[in-house]
Amino acid sequence: MLPTTSVNSRSQGNGALSPRDAARHTAGAKRYKYLRRLFHFRQMDFEFALWQMLYLFTSPQRVYRNFHYRKQTKDQWARDDPAFLVLLSIWLCVSTVGFGFVLDMGFFETIKLLLWVVFIDCVGVGLLIATLMWFISNKYLVKQQHRDYDVEWGYAFDVHLNAFYPLLVILHFIQLFFINYVIISDSVIGYFVGNTLWLIAIGYYIYVTFLGYSALPFLKNTAILLYPFALLIVLYLISLACGWNFTKMLCSFYKYRVK
Repeated sequence: MLPTTSVNSRSQGNGALSPRDAARHTAGAKRYKYLRRLFHFRQMDFEFALWQMLYLFTSPQRVYRNFHYRKQTKDQWARDDPAFLVLLSIWLCVSTVGFGFVLDMGFFETIKLLLWVVFIDCVGVGLLIATLMWFISNKYLVKQQHRDYDVEWGYAFDVHLNAFYPLLVILHFIQLFFINYVIISDSVIGYFVGNTLWLIAIGYYIYVTFLGYSALPFLKNTAILLYPFALLIVLYLISLACGWNFTKMLCSFYKYRVK
Protein backbone atom coordinates (compact mmCIF):
# COMPACT_ATOMS: atom_id res chain seq x y z
CA MET A 1 0.00 0.00 0.00
CA LEU A 2 2.81 2.39 -0.81
CA PRO A 3 1.39 5.80 -1.69
CA THR A 4 4.45 6.69 -3.71
CA THR A 5 6.64 4.82 -6.07
CA SER A 6 9.84 6.11 -7.56
CA VAL A 7 12.01 4.87 -10.34
CA ASN A 8 15.04 6.04 -8.38
CA SER A 9 14.01 4.04 -5.32
CA ARG A 10 14.45 0.78 -7.17
CA SER A 11 18.18 0.90 -6.91
CA GLN A 12 20.53 1.11 -3.98
CA GLY A 13 24.21 1.83 -4.13
CA ASN A 14 25.68 0.51 -7.36
CA GLY A 15 23.00 -2.03 -8.11
CA ALA A 16 19.30 -2.78 -8.14
CA LEU A 17 17.32 -4.36 -5.35
CA SER A 18 17.43 -8.11 -5.25
CA PRO A 19 14.29 -9.83 -6.59
CA ARG A 20 13.38 -10.89 -3.04
CA ASP A 21 13.65 -7.34 -1.64
CA ALA A 22 11.86 -5.87 -4.63
CA ALA A 23 8.95 -8.29 -4.15
CA ARG A 24 8.64 -7.31 -0.49
CA HIS A 25 8.43 -3.60 -1.46
CA THR A 26 5.65 -3.90 -4.05
CA ALA A 27 2.22 -2.41 -3.38
CA GLY A 28 0.64 -5.84 -3.75
CA ALA A 29 2.87 -7.39 -1.12
CA LYS A 30 2.18 -4.61 1.37
CA ARG A 31 -1.55 -4.79 0.68
CA TYR A 32 -1.49 -8.54 1.32
CA LYS A 33 0.36 -8.01 4.60
CA TYR A 34 -2.14 -5.33 5.66
CA LEU A 35 -5.20 -7.48 4.90
CA ARG A 36 -3.67 -10.53 6.57
CA ARG A 37 -3.23 -8.57 9.81
CA LEU A 38 -6.98 -7.92 9.90
CA PHE A 39 -7.36 -11.43 11.34
CA HIS A 40 -4.62 -11.06 13.97
CA PHE A 41 -5.92 -8.66 16.61
CA ARG A 42 -2.96 -9.23 18.91
CA GLN A 43 -0.65 -7.74 16.28
CA MET A 44 -2.65 -4.51 16.05
CA ASP A 45 -1.69 -1.38 17.96
CA PHE A 46 -5.11 -0.20 19.15
CA GLU A 47 -3.59 2.24 21.61
CA PHE A 48 -1.80 4.08 18.81
CA ALA A 49 -4.96 4.01 16.66
CA LEU A 50 -6.90 5.63 19.53
CA TRP A 51 -4.16 8.27 19.76
CA GLN A 52 -4.65 9.05 16.08
CA MET A 53 -8.42 9.32 16.51
CA LEU A 54 -7.99 11.77 19.36
CA TYR A 55 -5.55 13.98 17.46
CA LEU A 56 -7.67 13.98 14.31
CA PHE A 57 -9.93 16.27 16.35
CA THR A 58 -7.40 18.27 18.33
CA SER A 59 -4.30 18.41 16.08
CA PRO A 60 -4.59 16.50 12.78
CA GLN A 61 -1.20 17.82 11.69
CA ARG A 62 0.42 15.53 14.27
CA VAL A 63 -1.27 12.52 12.69
CA TYR A 64 0.22 13.29 9.28
CA ARG A 65 3.57 14.02 10.89
CA ASN A 66 3.51 10.40 11.98
CA PHE A 67 2.93 9.41 8.35
CA HIS A 68 6.25 11.13 7.61
CA TYR A 69 7.94 9.06 10.31
CA ARG A 70 6.49 5.88 8.83
CA LYS A 71 7.89 6.81 5.42
CA GLN A 72 11.34 7.31 6.95
CA THR A 73 11.32 4.12 9.03
CA LYS A 74 9.25 1.68 6.93
CA ASP A 75 9.55 3.23 3.48
CA GLN A 76 5.80 3.72 3.12
CA TRP A 77 3.35 6.51 3.81
CA ALA A 78 0.15 4.50 4.22
CA ARG A 79 -0.76 2.62 7.37
CA ASP A 80 0.59 -0.90 7.72
CA ASP A 81 -1.62 -1.59 10.77
CA PRO A 82 -5.39 -2.10 10.27
CA ALA A 83 -6.20 -1.16 13.90
CA PHE A 84 -7.55 2.26 12.84
CA LEU A 85 -9.88 0.65 10.29
CA VAL A 86 -11.14 -1.85 12.88
CA LEU A 87 -11.89 0.86 15.45
CA LEU A 88 -13.55 3.02 12.81
CA SER A 89 -15.78 0.09 11.85
CA ILE A 90 -16.78 -0.39 15.50
CA TRP A 91 -17.56 3.33 15.80
CA LEU A 92 -19.66 3.14 12.65
CA CYS A 93 -21.67 0.14 13.86
CA VAL A 94 -22.32 1.54 17.34
CA SER A 95 -23.31 5.00 16.08
CA THR A 96 -25.62 3.56 13.42
CA VAL A 97 -27.37 1.40 16.01
CA GLY A 98 -27.76 4.59 18.06
CA PHE A 99 -29.30 6.29 15.04
CA GLY A 100 -31.76 3.42 14.68
CA PHE A 101 -32.70 3.74 18.34
CA VAL A 102 -33.21 7.53 18.15
CA LEU A 103 -35.36 7.15 15.02
CA ASP A 104 -37.39 4.43 16.76
CA MET A 105 -36.56 1.71 14.22
CA GLY A 106 -37.17 -1.97 14.81
CA PHE A 107 -34.45 -4.60 15.04
CA PHE A 108 -34.50 -5.65 11.39
CA GLU A 109 -34.82 -2.05 10.19
CA THR A 110 -31.73 -1.13 12.23
CA ILE A 111 -29.78 -4.06 10.77
CA LYS A 112 -30.79 -3.01 7.28
CA LEU A 113 -29.74 0.57 8.00
CA LEU A 114 -26.42 -0.69 9.36
CA LEU A 115 -25.73 -2.63 6.16
CA TRP A 116 -26.60 0.41 4.05
CA VAL A 117 -24.38 2.73 6.06
CA VAL A 118 -21.40 0.35 6.21
CA PHE A 119 -21.33 -0.96 2.65
CA ILE A 120 -22.77 2.01 0.72
CA ASP A 121 -22.16 5.20 2.70
CA CYS A 122 -18.77 4.25 4.13
CA VAL A 123 -17.17 1.63 1.87
CA GLY A 124 -18.83 2.43 -1.46
CA VAL A 125 -18.64 6.21 -1.23
CA GLY A 126 -15.16 5.93 0.32
CA LEU A 127 -13.87 3.88 -2.59
CA LEU A 128 -15.35 6.38 -5.04
CA ILE A 129 -13.87 9.43 -3.28
CA ALA A 130 -10.46 7.80 -2.82
CA THR A 131 -10.35 6.83 -6.49
CA LEU A 132 -11.37 10.33 -7.58
CA MET A 133 -8.76 12.00 -5.35
CA TRP A 134 -6.12 9.49 -6.48
CA PHE A 135 -6.83 10.40 -10.11
CA ILE A 136 -6.92 14.17 -9.53
CA SER A 137 -3.74 14.26 -7.44
CA ASN A 138 -1.75 12.17 -9.93
CA LYS A 139 -3.15 13.97 -12.97
CA TYR A 140 -2.92 17.59 -11.84
CA LEU A 141 -1.02 17.99 -8.54
CA VAL A 142 2.29 16.18 -9.00
CA LYS A 143 5.19 18.59 -9.45
CA GLN A 144 6.81 18.55 -12.88
CA GLN A 145 10.23 17.65 -11.45
CA HIS A 146 8.73 14.70 -9.57
CA ARG A 147 6.89 12.99 -12.40
CA ASP A 148 8.53 9.69 -11.44
CA TYR A 149 6.46 9.73 -8.22
CA ASP A 150 2.77 9.06 -7.92
CA VAL A 151 0.14 8.93 -5.19
CA GLU A 152 -0.92 5.34 -4.67
CA TRP A 153 -4.58 4.55 -4.18
CA GLY A 154 -3.94 3.07 -0.73
CA TYR A 155 -2.77 6.39 0.67
CA ALA A 156 -5.75 8.19 -0.86
CA PHE A 157 -8.05 5.76 0.97
CA ASP A 158 -6.13 6.35 4.21
CA VAL A 159 -6.69 10.09 3.86
CA HIS A 160 -10.40 9.47 3.33
CA LEU A 161 -10.61 7.36 6.49
CA ASN A 162 -8.84 10.08 8.48
CA ALA A 163 -11.26 12.72 7.22
CA PHE A 164 -14.32 10.50 7.57
CA TYR A 165 -13.79 9.77 11.27
CA PRO A 166 -14.48 13.31 12.63
CA LEU A 167 -17.47 13.61 10.29
CA LEU A 168 -18.80 10.28 11.59
CA VAL A 169 -18.46 11.28 15.25
CA ILE A 170 -20.14 14.66 14.74
CA LEU A 171 -23.05 13.53 12.58
CA HIS A 172 -23.59 9.99 13.89
CA PHE A 173 -22.80 10.46 17.57
CA ILE A 174 -22.82 14.04 18.88
CA GLN A 175 -25.86 14.91 16.78
CA LEU A 176 -27.88 12.03 18.27
CA PHE A 177 -28.26 13.89 21.58
CA PHE A 178 -30.02 16.81 19.85
CA ILE A 179 -32.14 15.17 17.12
CA ASN A 180 -35.43 14.43 18.89
CA TYR A 181 -35.46 17.42 21.24
CA VAL A 182 -33.93 20.19 19.14
CA ILE A 183 -32.92 19.50 15.55
CA ILE A 184 -35.98 17.92 13.94
CA SER A 185 -38.32 20.51 15.40
CA ASP A 186 -39.75 23.09 13.04
CA SER A 187 -38.13 25.96 14.93
CA VAL A 188 -35.32 28.16 13.66
CA ILE A 189 -33.02 26.89 16.40
CA GLY A 190 -33.62 23.34 15.17
CA TYR A 191 -32.24 23.72 11.66
CA PHE A 192 -29.63 26.21 12.88
CA VAL A 193 -28.11 23.65 15.29
CA GLY A 194 -28.43 20.78 12.82
CA ASN A 195 -27.00 22.63 9.83
CA THR A 196 -24.18 24.07 11.94
CA LEU A 197 -23.16 20.55 12.93
CA TRP A 198 -23.15 19.63 9.23
CA LEU A 199 -21.00 22.68 8.49
CA ILE A 200 -18.46 21.67 11.14
CA ALA A 201 -18.43 18.00 10.09
CA ILE A 202 -17.95 18.60 6.36
CA GLY A 203 -15.49 21.40 7.12
CA TYR A 204 -13.43 18.94 9.14
CA TYR A 205 -13.54 16.49 6.23
CA ILE A 206 -12.26 19.10 3.77
CA TYR A 207 -9.51 20.32 6.09
CA VAL A 208 -8.20 16.87 7.07
CA THR A 209 -8.22 15.85 3.40
CA PHE A 210 -6.20 18.96 2.53
CA LEU A 211 -3.66 18.13 5.25
CA GLY A 212 -3.30 14.60 3.90
CA TYR A 213 -2.31 15.67 0.40
CA SER A 214 -0.28 18.72 1.45
CA ALA A 215 1.83 16.33 3.57
CA LEU A 216 3.22 14.77 0.37
CA PRO A 217 6.27 16.83 -0.66
CA PHE A 218 5.99 15.99 -4.35
CA LEU A 219 2.52 17.56 -4.77
CA LYS A 220 1.84 21.19 -5.68
CA ASN A 221 -1.09 23.58 -5.38
CA THR A 222 -2.79 21.47 -2.70
CA ALA A 223 -4.47 24.64 -1.41
CA ILE A 224 -7.11 24.15 -4.12
CA LEU A 225 -8.48 21.33 -1.98
CA LEU A 226 -9.67 24.04 0.42
CA TYR A 227 -11.78 25.77 -2.26
CA PRO A 228 -14.91 23.71 -1.46
CA PHE A 229 -15.03 25.65 1.83
CA ALA A 230 -16.44 28.64 -0.07
CA LEU A 231 -19.23 26.54 -1.61
CA LEU A 232 -19.91 24.94 1.77
CA ILE A 233 -20.37 28.29 3.52
CA VAL A 234 -22.62 29.61 0.72
CA LEU A 235 -24.77 26.48 0.90
CA TYR A 236 -24.94 26.80 4.69
CA LEU A 237 -26.15 30.41 4.51
CA ILE A 238 -28.72 29.52 1.83
CA SER A 239 -30.02 26.64 3.98
CA LEU A 240 -30.53 28.98 6.94
CA ALA A 241 -32.28 31.55 4.75
CA CYS A 242 -34.57 28.93 3.19
CA GLY A 243 -35.18 26.91 6.34
CA TRP A 244 -33.69 23.68 5.01
CA ASN A 245 -33.01 21.15 7.73
CA PHE A 246 -30.27 18.77 6.52
CA THR A 247 -30.60 16.44 9.51
CA LYS A 248 -34.36 16.13 9.07
CA MET A 249 -33.76 15.28 5.41
CA LEU A 250 -31.17 12.66 6.44
CA CYS A 251 -33.55 11.06 8.93
CA SER A 252 -36.31 10.89 6.31
CA PHE A 253 -33.84 9.34 3.86
CA TYR A 254 -32.74 6.72 6.41
CA LYS A 255 -36.35 5.79 7.14
CA TYR A 256 -37.09 5.55 3.40
CA ARG A 257 -34.10 3.22 2.94
CA VAL A 258 -35.29 0.62 5.42
CA LYS A 259 -38.91 0.40 4.27
